[in-house]
Amino acid sequence: MIAERTDARIESPLPAPGERKLSRPAAFAALAKLRISALVLISTAVGYLVAGPAPVDPLLLGAALLGTALTAAGANALNQVLERKLDARMARTRGRPLPTGQLGTLEASLFGAAVTVLGTALLWVEVNPPTAALAFLTVVVYAFVYTPLKRRTPLCTLVGAIPGATPPVMGFTAATGTLGEPALWLFLIVFAWQMPHFYAIAWIYRDDYRRGGFPMLPVVDARGVRTAVESIGFVLLMLAASVAPAWRGEAGTAYLVAALALGGVFAATVVRFSLRPSRVAARQVFVTSIVHLPLLLGMMVLDWA
Repeated sequence: MIAERTDARIESPLPAPGERKLSRPAAFAALAKLRISALVLISTAVGYLVAGPAPVDPLLLGAALLGTALTAAGANALNQVLERKLDARMARTRGRPLPTGQLGTLEASLFGAAVTVLGTALLWVEVNPPTAALAFLTVVVYAFVYTPLKRRTPLCTLVGAIPGATPPVMGFTAATGTLGEPALWLFLIVFAWQMPHFYAIAWIYRDDYRRGGFPMLPVVDARGVRTAVESIGFVLLMLAASVAPAWRGEAGTAYLVAALALGGVFAATVVRFSLRPSRVAARQVFVTSIVHLPLLLGMMVLDWA
């Protein structure tokens, strides 16, 4: 999920083993990556609100958000179970609960499976079957397709962007019970946004990913040419998908202006990074991206809903 693709986000490494022990609740929170799942819930809520139910049903929206949060936690936990040995090799992940031994593999696996089932069941009963099916499929793709691919091919990022772009679609189906054209634009925006975002992070941590045995594109693309081309291509796709709702008459002028302005700034940082790849330029892309998406999603709610 956007999340992460949460495994690719910039995280402040926890202390090395022996320096500090997490409490049990804190260890499970780290396993679920609760702090960096906020964007998943924001995008889910935006999908719900863009669908335009009037008035908003707070119980339905709350159930959709809780079910999404639980399945996102399950995906993150299962991802860490599968990557626990590789995480131990990297500075940015070796402080996670499994590499440090603060949680066992069995209990982490049971936790991941339990919250996935609980979240899916909640969505099925309290929201609707299409949303539950999307949530379960997202966990499967993230944990059991994307995660193994990370050790084999740079194309894993494309695969991982699919579950990452699904939460706003889940919000839309939660409100409507079906898919619609706005859901397509939401999916494309978030899907394309993730690529330069993650390439920038992978560039910053390319040495760490290399030690971990992850052939991310910035790791295998020594000169950065392919990384640059794909980053520019995807930010342009994101910009096109962002303005499409206004062109289709689903959003107004205020949203169009915001989409062009925000997308233009994001694209400019991506082009700068692509022309002269460096950690500084990559960090600028990362920072711009995490500012860009919430602001764009906020404008969607104000102008679409």
